Amino acid sequence: MLDKLAGVSQKLGPGLRQVLSNIAWLFTDQILQMGLGLVVGLWVARYLGPDQFGLLTYALAFVSLFSAVASMGLGRIVIRDIASNPECKNETLGTSFGLQFIGGLITLVLTVTLISLLKPNDSLTRWLVGIIAAGTIFNSFEAINFWFQSQVQSKYTVLAKNSVSFLVAAVRIGLVTFKAPLLAFACIRLVEVAMVGMAYVYFYQLTGNKIKHWQFSWERGKELLWESWPIILSGLAVYVYSKTDQIMLGAMNKNAELGYYAAAVKISEICDFLPMIVSSSIFPKLANLRKNNYEEYLNKFQIYSDIMIFFWLGVAIPISLLSPLIVHLLYGEKYAKSASVLAIYVWAQFGSNLGVARNTYFTIEGQLRYSLYLTVVGSLLNVGLNLLLIPKYGAFGATAATLITYFYVIILVNFLIKELRPFGKFIWRSLNLYEAARRLKGLIQ
Repeated sequence: MLDKLAGVSQKLGPGLRQVLSNIAWLFTDQILQMGLGLVVGLWVARYLGPDQFGLLTYALAFVSLFSAVASMGLGRIVIRDIASNPECKNETLGTSFGLQFIGGLITLVLTVTLISLLKPNDSLTRWLVGIIAAGTIFNSFEAINFWFQSQVQSKYTVLAKNSVSFLVAAVRIGLVTFKAPLLAFACIRLVEVAMVGMAYVYFYQLTGNKIKHWQFSWERGKELLWESWPIILSGLAVYVYSKTDQIMLGAMNKNAELGYYAAAVKISEICDFLPMIVSSSIFPKLANLRKNNYEEYLNKFQIYSDIMIFFWLGVAIPISLLSPLIVHLLYGEKYAKSASVLAIYVWAQFGSNLGVARNTYFTIEGQLRYSLYLTVVGSLLNVGLNLLLIPKYGAFGATAATLITYFYVIILVNFLIKELRPFGKFIWRSLNLYEAARRLKGLIQ
């Protein structure tokens, strides 16, 4: 068996082997993160119950609305620029860190101010939001993650995150064991983000890099923000239409309904790391192919689309069919209502898989403005559908709103707008599963 695997490996080019090695590290990271998150997260959800779990979910969703401001939309742009111009590394990383630090401060002020206006008499919710939002300041250390991704060396960020995750998982188990209050679970989330940032610094310097060499440049910052502002606005719109359901359920004081819904969403998104792993590993290679060999770029992007389709079906079919058993085993009888929500909601994961692929396409093709346009349309559509469906149907209404929105914004619109039809063709060809499987098989022949 090992000889066969070695033989297959030798057939692959060095570039593809590097990508696959990076994917393996990221996959290992996500499996560990998912395993810890699932076991400990389920323990926490069972301990808190649907009502308190729904309240914690509301606070997390509220802060996540502004995560695009905290990140400043810099990820793909910084990775691309460092991969293309490594000599500008220190200026780009230093400027990225500074911009994201400012973004984190803005996020903290915005979220605390808004939640105080929306829930002036709910001190618990205000504290939850404030503590979770404080963690966005430490996300500025993601600049180091961008560096490792640009070098296709994600093993270092994997080691950083997992060294922290095991420690924090033990603390969360202790909080459940000693029946800690809800606020303690928000505090440990803040501690986790800060510790991951420090671990990034350690591995960055361990590999011979020096943070003291970073340089912040307002000129470089203006260049980055000029290119990233559509991504920031797009990210805000994305979170509006991806988190509106949870925020509206919480705002309507349907915390238990939100608890059921959040449990279903958490299971549905259990494999969301797959498209992100593939995207982060293949993006630098696709960007270079676009510049040097357009025909090969189109062929490789088609295969990328094929992979996204198979990831979607491979997750949606078994989870939908086995939803009652899955919910019972993971969450227990308190969350039984989540099973029927899960059976429907999991099919919406095509939005995640193909959405990541299309954002990759937009970035490489310089069409990020469409990402902004479509997410604004999607957010408006989703808000309208949620307003219409949640009051009457609760969690089921939120599920229907998500499916309709994703189908329109991620699938249908590619065939309606001329500039997006090339990506629509990728999807259309990938839906021919037989041909898609043949293309994937050709990778190792």
